[in-house]
Amino acid sequence: MSANKTVVLTYDGLKKYEEELEYLKSVKRLEVAEKIKVARSYGDLSENSEYDEAKNEQAFVEGRIAQIEQMLRNAKVIDEEDVSTESVNIGTTVRILDMEFNEEDEYTIVSSAEADPMNNKISDESPIGKALFGKRTGEEVEADVPDGTVKLKILEIKK
Repeated sequence: MSANKTVVLTYDGLKKYEEELEYLKSVKRLEVAEKIKVARSYGDLSENSEYDEAKNEQAFVEGRIAQIEQMLRNAKVIDEEDVSTESVNIGTTVRILDMEFNEEDEYTIVSSAEADPMNNKISDESPIGKALFGKRTGEEVEADVPDGTVKLKILEIKK
């Protein structure tokens, strides 16, 4: 992530990252420090896999803390009140019809930092998110996905 890239977050996304940061700083750091302390007590560090593993975990935790802090410094939070339902954009939930299979789906459009496809939160940078972005209710779009091209119709846009 570049140093000054603006990260667009919803209020829920901001809250999620703040909670993760607090957990990493107040709980996970202490757990890892304890693992290092225990591993050191085993003696010779040159052949101590528990120590190596704990140090690697410490590096991961510190890296994640730095990443979240950077993201939060550059965060632009979208106010739900400012989100328009005139067209698909970050913060809207869109109900679509897959025209090939005649199946309805509903996705919330979020930034790539908040994307969670398993919970129907897709990025504005994903193939479907890109195709839907800026479009209005009733419009039909085509999205190039790994399996080919899908035709979608926007049925509803809501907050």
